Amino acid sequence: MSVTSRYRQAWESFWREAPEGQGEVFWDADPALTVGPHLALFEPHLAASDLPVVDLGCGNGTQTRFLADRFPHVFGLDLSAAALVHARLADPADQAEFRQFDAAEKSEAEQLHAELGDVNVYMRGVLHQCEPGDRQPLADSVATLIGKRGRAFLVELAEAAKPVLMGLARGPAGPPPKLAPVFAHGIAPAEVDDEAVSRYLASAGLAILACGELPLLTTEFTPEGARIELPSRWLVAGAR
Repeated sequence: MSVTSRYRQAWESFWREAPEGQGEVFWDADPALTVGPHLALFEPHLAASDLPVVDLGCGNGTQTRFLADRFPHVFGLDLSAAALVHARLADPADQAEFRQFDAAEKSEAEQLHAELGDVNVYMRGVLHQCEPGDRQPLADSVATLIGKRGRAFLVELAEAAKPVLMGLARGPAGPPPKLAPVFAHGIAPAEVDDEAVSRYLASAGLAILACGELPLLTTEFTPEGARIELPSRWLVAGAR
């Protein structure tokens, strides 16, 4: 099963029109505010820290490059070819390897696992904006990639994030400039309820090793100058 052409095109058009440079899209916050704190939660649960690390849904590669400074073999994977153009331009030193990857396609996950073996997966904010029919295949692909020795760290918007986003979108001045393109391109964030993530992982044969709540910081600010934060939940998963 592959992602729908509508969904693929939505991301292609979004990234083709996105400005170059770190921090230019809504979720592209400084890694010190995002993947840095996430690693502090993830690393204690790694059974094999020498495995390759996959940043699944890497976008323009901001978080991937941070990971590549800390692990020897890092791969940034994304559905969008246009996103990977941004990622490669921002990584002239080739710290990471970027590849186009359809995480809802079982054969692609199997092929990558055959090439790399078990990996550790970092995935931030991917499941919550997937098409409904792609969510379980995505979780299944995560299970395939981590195999027996790998671990997965997932961060997803909590249910409570949706009213925050809708409130921003319906403000008197309209959505903030960096949030507006998300809606304009037909990308629907915060569409998964809190318990569904655990169900998808369980159906994929994964066990939850740790979980918690942590605000997901964005690159956008309120009119009063406060950084916009979205409620999110994080989970560490491994094979049962």
